[in-house]
Amino acid sequence: MADATLIAERRPTAGKGPAGRIRREGLVPAVVYGLGDDNVSVSVSSRELIHILSGGSGMNTLITLKIDGADELAIARQIQRHPVKGTVMHVDFVRVRADQTIQAEIPVHLTGEAEGAVRGGILEQLVHTLTVEAKPSDFPPSIEYDVSALEIGEQVYVRDLAVPPKVTVLQDGDDLVAQISAPRVAEVEEGAEAEAEAAAGVVAEGGAAPAEAPAEE
Repeated sequence: MADATLIAERRPTAGKGPAGRIRREGLVPAVVYGLGDDNVSVSVSSRELIHILSGGSGMNTLITLKIDGADELAIARQIQRHPVKGTVMHVDFVRVRADQTIQAEIPVHLTGEAEGAVRGGILEQLVHTLTVEAKPSDFPPSIEYDVSALEIGEQVYVRDLAVPPKVTVLQDGDDLVAQISAPRVAEVEEGAEAEAEAAAGVVAEGGAAPAEAPAEE
């Protein structure tokens, strides 16, 4: 069952001029394609589209598009935004079937306060989305991992993430998701100490030579 419903009106014309007029009316130009059917140019309400995409499922929200009285099950993809204003300029809707699996990117959220970070370490997240495959209705809004117990030097890999039973992870299990690195201040201090010790060694070995005894006359 779809998570949201969106009315889509057919666009008989294409081009920058008509698209600009559509946007000034508070609509977003879009195209619907997939499942072997013809591409359909439509326009949808900008406000309603943003409201849907701002929900918990984000880009993976299952949407019922109402086009000329018919329903098309789809997911929003390839959203184009204005480079300065950030407003939605165009969106692609990909047709899906409720009984067929598709691929998607699921956000990865780290929760809790890592023990290693409390001790001065730095929490670094390297993977922010997880590539998975599932039926449209089985996609979780996000994948969460509690990092509270992580100490300095410990790491989290894709294989450590828990996903729902009907979701298949397509990403390499050895991909590094997050880690607690040692404090960089400590690294700088250690480097400074090493440089100081090396400099002291140079002075000791290559310092001024003792004055030569005066030659006998």
